[in-house]
Amino acid sequence: MPRLQPLVDALRRYLPHGPLDLARQITLFYLTYYAYSLARGVADNPGAAQNAFDNARGVISLEQTLNIFVEPTIQAWATSSGFLIDASSWLYVNAQTSITLGALVFIYLFRNDSFYFVRNMMIVGMGIAILGYITFPTAPPRFFPEWGFQDSVSTMFGVESGDTKVDTLFNPYAAIPSMHVGFSLMIGWSLARLVEHPLLKAAWRIYPLLVVFVIVATGNHFFTDAILGACVAGLAALAARELGRVRPAAWQFGPRPVLS
Repeated sequence: MPRLQPLVDALRRYLPHGPLDLARQITLFYLTYYAYSLARGVADNPGAAQNAFDNARGVISLEQTLNIFVEPTIQAWATSSGFLIDASSWLYVNAQTSITLGALVFIYLFRNDSFYFVRNMMIVGMGIAILGYITFPTAPPRFFPEWGFQDSVSTMFGVESGDTKVDTLFNPYAAIPSMHVGFSLMIGWSLARLVEHPLLKAAWRIYPLLVVFVIVATGNHFFTDAILGACVAGLAALAARELGRVRPAAWQFGPRPVLS
């Protein structure tokens, strides 16, 4: 035991509530991801695939009616610059992985008073998204080359569209809502309030807009998906605020109130 004492002391020093709390948070996020995987299993079948393509065509028709179907033009413009489309493809993959995870780790370690609000917000948001994926599976624009769309992410990483390597990471029919946009708003809004440097605040405020451009430029989402992803983020924030009222000493955003 004496040999392990330095490790125990280090965990107590650097983890706000010790290793057991960290294990709880990891478990909660793992269970949420597992639920997402189950929803993906429901969506990935031939019947759902046909439904997903029909729903995507409905989205195109709606955007054409509203005169906002400009995604092919945006992707063509981005693709004309090799650097811009490659940077967009890289960010599309990393926004949902290293950037989001890195932001959560930072908030947990250094702004822990706000972590549990953010955690609740993200879990509620994913729960709403899962319902969307099951009830309204939608194929992404990259599955419609007849409209001029290309799969820039698959091209950059050397795999074909629909390859199992891609589908292992991303549900091919989980376009609505766009949780790239949903998570970017949750993380961007939170960090814009939590960081102190003005440039960092500005960067996190701009981040969601950058993600909207990225998901369209890479052919992975329509603007409709982005709008609905933003709505999910808003609903999740409202839910997290209500949960914070249930446990104000633990789940509110920002410093916890002092209890008398």
